Amino acid sequence: MDTLIDRIRREGKNLGNGILKVDGFINHQVDPALMDACGKELALLFKDVGATKILTAEISGIAPALTTALHMGLPVVYARKHKPITMPDQVFLTLSPSHTKGRMVELIISPEYLANGERVLIIDDFLATGATILGLVRLAQTAGASIAGVGTLVEKTFEGGRQALAHLGVPVESLAQIISMDGGQIVFATKQV
Repeated sequence: MDTLIDRIRREGKNLGNGILKVDGFINHQVDPALMDACGKELALLFKDVGATKILTAEISGIAPALTTALHMGLPVVYARKHKPITMPDQVFLTLSPSHTKGRMVELIISPEYLANGERVLIIDDFLATGATILGLVRLAQTAGASIAGVGTLVEKTFEGGRQALAHLGVPVESLAQIISMDGGQIVFATKQV
């Protein structure tokens, strides 16, 4: 998606160690018009997968998940990283490594919002190693839901996440694919995978 790629080229910062800073428009301050355009594109890519719900992880996945859901007419559930007192005692919980936090994080979903038989479309901001998305997959499968597809704003192809998700046998789509961040550069794929 040219709009997203252009924005990353202009404002994204390569912080080294595979960390891409896009805080100014994706995951700290959010550009609603950009997120709407991304959500519209993701909704188009996944219009035929039969999803009944969109699943993401707090907090950076919420904006693209919400705009995708808006264009698909679906509800969004996000995995929380801390259990609030309003959540029931029995929850779906898994651990997932966080590259940007440098530690394991909990992903928690209340069973009242993810049910047996749902077809879940996972939408997140990044696909890197696939660890967070696989955590969401585990939560969905624990609930008895099936995975309809995986969509992300940005994919760092050099981190192997797409290969880690291959066993799911579902469509995996990303709007901007970065093939290298060596030497302080941000190099995009010329053709989407």
